[in-house]
Amino acid sequence: MSSTYLGMPAVPVYGSGNLHTAEPFPVAARRELDNEQLRANLGHATHTIRDKRLRVVAELPDWEELREAGSATKAAVMARLPELLEQFEENFTARGGVIHWARDAAEANEIVRDLIRDAGADEVVKVKSMATQEIGLNEYLEEHGISAFETDLAELIVQLDHDKPSHILVPAIHKNRSQIRDIFLREMPDVDPNLTDTPARLAEAARLHLRRKFLSAKVAISGANFALADTGTLAVVESEGNGRMCLTLPETLITVMGVEKLLPSWTDLEVFMQLLPRSSTGERMNPYTSLWTGVTEGDGPQNVHLVLLDNGRSAALADERGRSALHCIRCSACMNVCPVYERTGGHAYGSTYPGPIGAILSPLLTGITSEENASLPYASSLCGACYDACPVKINIPEILVHLRSEDVQSRRGTKKVPGQMDVAMKAASWMMGSGRRMALVEKALPLGKLAAGPDRKIKKLPGIAAGWTRSRDLPAPPAQSFRDWWAKEHEDTASKEQA
Repeated sequence: MSSTYLGMPAVPVYGSGNLHTAEPFPVAARRELDNEQLRANLGHATHTIRDKRLRVVAELPDWEELREAGSATKAAVMARLPELLEQFEENFTARGGVIHWARDAAEANEIVRDLIRDAGADEVVKVKSMATQEIGLNEYLEEHGISAFETDLAELIVQLDHDKPSHILVPAIHKNRSQIRDIFLREMPDVDPNLTDTPARLAEAARLHLRRKFLSAKVAISGANFALADTGTLAVVESEGNGRMCLTLPETLITVMGVEKLLPSWTDLEVFMQLLPRSSTGERMNPYTSLWTGVTEGDGPQNVHLVLLDNGRSAALADERGRSALHCIRCSACMNVCPVYERTGGHAYGSTYPGPIGAILSPLLTGITSEENASLPYASSLCGACYDACPVKINIPEILVHLRSEDVQSRRGTKKVPGQMDVAMKAASWMMGSGRRMALVEKALPLGKLAAGPDRKIKKLPGIAAGWTRSRDLPAPPAQSFRDWWAKEHEDTASKEQA
């Protein structure tokens, strides 16, 4: 049988944009750990959200069944993704919407820029969108003379402070009320100079600041939480009502969405509308849920566009052991329970996606050989709290271990001489492959006691093992091995029984 070369790339096409860290995680984390105010803000916020989530989850006796259903649905979507994307495109187009396909961040940014120019606009209002943060849309539009105004309160705070989001759901989680008041006083020209740091006054100041933008903008840009293949419908859930105004007032609506956000049908929303609000904000339901299907004459935006973004998702889908990271519904429950995130904050992860899900999603989208992202899978204690909290049961610890293995293998391929880790693993394999060899090595335990000294602590190990003792002491080994203890214990028991 003959074969025809179709010109398909031999290597995966990875993502670009704000997915790459600027420095390795250990370097960034060490710097962030020195920020006591950051740790205090994060500790208070994550514990509050975590407690709320536990209360509302406990109300549902079938919570675990809902998690199973959500996981199974997302797995089925990934198995049928090309087919469902075609079905969605057909239905979305039939109802007056226009689909644009973007392979990477550069293509997506160019498409959005051209659509804004076609609408004759030089400013846009935005609903909170992880996909547009991922592709660096705001920075790109600014370079081309287009102003983008964030309308989500937390995103507005981050934008006014020229900062970066540090949490998927609460981008300004690292700032307290006093810091936010100072930002408003500094960056909002028409704000009341007597503004206090009470939440109601801060929200009122933001509302007045954004009102003119909502009423004058010709173009709005949104993300989407879900896309329904059987009807071509998009869905956004939010808490402030700014999303509803962006989705209904402007003449042109541009949505940027990752291709993995699909659900097969309307009925699937039943599961995800229970999982998402409880896992994200600890609420039984979202205050605002907006769904739109194409164009409705005389009502809402008359030009409706959707940019379907790949940007490394096909590469992640091709990884059989890592593809379930694409099941993520961006609830952030994993971050709120992660001991590493709680201490370092989101900026240490560098990428748009922080926390445990970012530690797997970013390397999958960019490839583990991306130099700085290769450190992200190590940003975890593997305690498993993220897996227990995930509403769609993404086994994050398992994928972290998989990516660590990929990282080690990729670096080994460039070395001709075995490294310390290679030698150590070979030695451990040889030793543990035989009970006799293991027993022989255990005879050396007293040497470890001598190295520990009078305080019974080993404070410095040589070579690659020095990393272990850099931040903790190693207890002195016991006087006898478990094997020796077991033999002696049972020998004594047998002697007593015979007596």
